[in-house]
Amino acid sequence: MPVEVIIEGTTLRFDSPSDVAVAKRVAAHFQRRIAEDDWRPYQCKGDAVRAWARLGGIRLQVMQALNLSSED
Repeated sequence: MPVEVIIEGTTLRFDSPSDVAVAKRVAAHFQRRIAEDDWRPYQCKGDAVRAWARLGGIRLQVMQALNLSSED
C-alpha cells in the first residue's frame, strides 16, 4: 500500500515507509543548504542542483517539491 509525505505542500507517494524516511531526511538536508546558501563542494546552487538531479529517484522528487530547479 502506498505511503505519502507532504513536503512544502506537495504530496509525494512512495511504496514503502522507509522511502518516506529518506524523503524527509533529504528534504531537511536541502532546506538546510537553502537556508545557509551552502552548496559545497559545488561552486554554486545551479551546479549542485544539476548534479543532484542526475541522481533522480527520491532526491529528484524532493527537489521538485522544494522548487529547486537546474536553471537557478
